[in-house]
Amino acid sequence: MMNIFDDAYLIPLLPFLGFLINGLGRKVIPKKITGIIGSGVIFISFCLSILVFVNVSKEGFVPQYINYFSFIDIEKLHIPFEFQIDQLTSLFLLIITGVGFLIHVYSTSYMKDEDNVGYARYFSFLNLFVFSMLLLVMGGNYVIMFMGWEGVGLCSYLLIGFWFKNNSYNNAAKKAFIMNRIGDFGFILGIFWLINTFGTTSYQNLFNAQTGILSVITAKGSVVLTGISLLLFVGAMGKSAQIPLYTWLPDAMAGPTPVSALIHAATMVTAGIYMIARSNIIYSMSPFTMMFVAIIGLSTAVFAAIIALKQNDIKKVLAYSTVSQLGYMFLGLGVGAYSAAVFHVMTHAFFKALLFLGAGSVIHAMGGEQDINKMGGLGKKMKITYITFFIACLAIAGIPPFSGFFSKDEILAAAFSVNPLLYIIGVGGALLTAFYMFRLLALTFAGKFRGTDEQMHHLHESPSAITFPLICLSILSAIGGLVGIPEIFMKNGNKLGDFLSPVFADSNKILVTNTTSSQTEIILIAVSSLLIIIVCIWAWNKYKNYDGSIKEESAFAKAIQNKFYVDEFYDIIIVKPFKALSRFLSNVVEKSGIDALVNGVGKGINYSGRQIRLLQSGYVGSYILLMVAGLLLLLIIQLFTK
Repeated sequence: MMNIFDDAYLIPLLPFLGFLINGLGRKVIPKKITGIIGSGVIFISFCLSILVFVNVSKEGFVPQYINYFSFIDIEKLHIPFEFQIDQLTSLFLLIITGVGFLIHVYSTSYMKDEDNVGYARYFSFLNLFVFSMLLLVMGGNYVIMFMGWEGVGLCSYLLIGFWFKNNSYNNAAKKAFIMNRIGDFGFILGIFWLINTFGTTSYQNLFNAQTGILSVITAKGSVVLTGISLLLFVGAMGKSAQIPLYTWLPDAMAGPTPVSALIHAATMVTAGIYMIARSNIIYSMSPFTMMFVAIIGLSTAVFAAIIALKQNDIKKVLAYSTVSQLGYMFLGLGVGAYSAAVFHVMTHAFFKALLFLGAGSVIHAMGGEQDINKMGGLGKKMKITYITFFIACLAIAGIPPFSGFFSKDEILAAAFSVNPLLYIIGVGGALLTAFYMFRLLALTFAGKFRGTDEQMHHLHESPSAITFPLICLSILSAIGGLVGIPEIFMKNGNKLGDFLSPVFADSNKILVTNTTSSQTEIILIAVSSLLIIIVCIWAWNKYKNYDGSIKEESAFAKAIQNKFYVDEFYDIIIVKPFKALSRFLSNVVEKSGIDALVNGVGKGINYSGRQIRLLQSGYVGSYILLMVAGLLLLLIIQLFTK
């Protein structure tokens, strides 16, 4: 009988094979076969991930450590190429391959207008993206995680700039790549510090209660662990788009819409959440870092939500929404609610993938138009897209009993137990989320159509390859949260929390948690839910009959619309000074300095050669002149040396 853990390497290997086959055969493989290969390898990985999840869910399961070969072996440093499979890994495998498969199926129709080479190139990059993320979550040590970490960074660059003939798309891809490198520098420094302190990067060794970190450092607040955790968090800030390294993610909308769905829902931006959840013991031993993570997460959640209020590009609204929702996940991690943060990763994957794919369906029907001011009334022409998008809006707004309600409520409840101020600000962010999402819904699907007659003529529901993933994701967005029903509503209702509890068991022993009474929690849930519903109705009524007229807006509203000029600020204090420095180094240091020196040496030798060759001119008179000059020189030397 097959041991799924022995064959777990097939889960990342299959997408990698899909990348090779479609990439190398891009000029000869027909489109249909390309789509089947690209989607098929992800589907098989998904089936294998289900088997892994089933086996991990069995009572008495112990984490599996699979060592394949020695990757780095230098003196005392031994880093194997190893996988670790436990509850956290198995859940992420399901999210990545499940949502990833639906996005691949969606892409077969969405990208059909690409030529054969472009179509195959797209699917090969998409497969490589999934492979990199699978490697990241399956790795048994930080080095293997870092390999996947860099892989998703590379793939984001390739896919954001997929249409590379458009220079603005290339700039967006470069911006994502460079900003992630800033975060990754902090991450790799943290890994070096781990190696220097503990001599290993293996989770099995680091997080073993008997011989790991807890046996070496027993006091909370250690300078070493605080430093390591902060450096690792810098990496998470870049990859998961938190203040101040968040500006690349909204620009990442330059790529094809399915790529946006994959980046925002199933890969890349969740990497930072996974890394901190995996490193939970390090963070639980660092109270300062925990609070720092919570503050950065909450600040990002509210700041990005405010910006989303005034965005008119359908994908930009969703992009800032992702930044905001990631902030809530970091808030959960910062207050020690690791299971709640991972729960929100799962529910967010469902409704955010649905929102992006729904936006892609709208853009497809609108002939590439992304401005919601030029939409309206699409609900009549695109019923499936409208209903599924509506379900996603209910889920992200946190309206019970949709999935986002349960995960967001668990995070907010944990925040309240740490500090009620965190809860109040968090609820404020949730109200902003409800407003901008129902503004988006109303402007896109309600009222009268505000586009051109030609666009009106071509409005139609998307084909089944697009609507099928929408329907599947809408079901998950509606009922996916039921795996985490709070204990106050159902005894043993939080199945996901129980499932993940072994991963966070040691951290739960370290953390000092305040409990909130059931009565208080019910009041908090009722008040926040009521306020969210009121805001949703308000936003819908405010924009459902929007006629396209532009009202004079305040300076603050314009600042929001211009994203508080953060990109312009970065341009002034970072980009322009670096460009000026680059021009100085290029024109002065390199051309006038280094090049001038190197070229001067060459010119000097060349000139010397031309002059010295005159000594061998072949003229007898010249030789006699040189001989006489030599004799005179010897005579002078003789006279002066006496």
